[in-house]
Amino acid sequence: MAKPRRLDTRALGLDLGSELVRFATGRENLHYGYWHEGLEVCIGNLRQAQEAYTEKVKSFMPQRKLRVLDIGGGCGEFAKELAADGHEVEIVVPSATLAARCRENVGPSVPVHLKRFFEFRAAPRFDLCLFSESLQYMPPEEALHHAQQCLAIDGEILVSDCFRSQQFYEEFRDAPLVGGGHSLELFREVLATGRYQTLREEDITESVAPSVDLEQQLYNFLGMSLKRIDEELSVIYPRRRKLLHFVLYRLMSERRQTRLKRRLFGQYKNSSLFCRYNRYLILSLKA
Repeated sequence: MAKPRRLDTRALGLDLGSELVRFATGRENLHYGYWHEGLEVCIGNLRQAQEAYTEKVKSFMPQRKLRVLDIGGGCGEFAKELAADGHEVEIVVPSATLAARCRENVGPSVPVHLKRFFEFRAAPRFDLCLFSESLQYMPPEEALHHAQQCLAIDGEILVSDCFRSQQFYEEFRDAPLVGGGHSLELFREVLATGRYQTLREEDITESVAPSVDLEQQLYNFLGMSLKRIDEELSVIYPRRRKLLHFVLYRLMSERRQTRLKRRLFGQYKNSSLFCRYNRYLILSLKA
């Protein structure tokens, strides 16, 4: 007998997340916001914070017209901004869903390559390879090396991403902790090989951390709403509710069920823990 198909919660979460952000902001930026001093952390200011993040990352780019490869370009919002600034942009993204969103957002003037980054082959023509919260999904040494192969002479690599601090590994428990990314210590070792020169670096952890609080508020609101609906179903349609629970439990592993409950009803993901267990860096590198 064939095993029941498991629910792909990561893909589902990505789709729902992009729809939620688009509903809240009118855009499909999937990255953190940059919360400068005085900007209230609320859903009404999310778009402003995400636009501030985009401007912050752009400030690390060479101040001229560039040929940019946006690696893991999300829904294409960043690439759209860069194209509007006059840069020549291409996107490489591994998800068919995201590739479709990219094409819709950027239009025909920005090529979108539906493939994994390591499968992408190009002549060394780009002035900038951009990893905006995408390096954490790839082996860093291999990803930087592959990006290097795509660069023209004097090209640069721009990384904006989250890394795990040493405290994460010293205090790790069974429950997943806020944030993510590669070990910062191991990433430093990659940079220390001498293959890359760090032109500029900035730690913006404290400025992006409030996004975690806002995200947790949204999950708690969703959890409260689902709990209220479940309570009504238990009274009005008890048999259908029981069947629905049975189907959901079959689709999701016990581990994923536990994580989902923690996410919807817990408070263990917050800005304080994010700052303790993660560092968010922007780095401009030259091979």
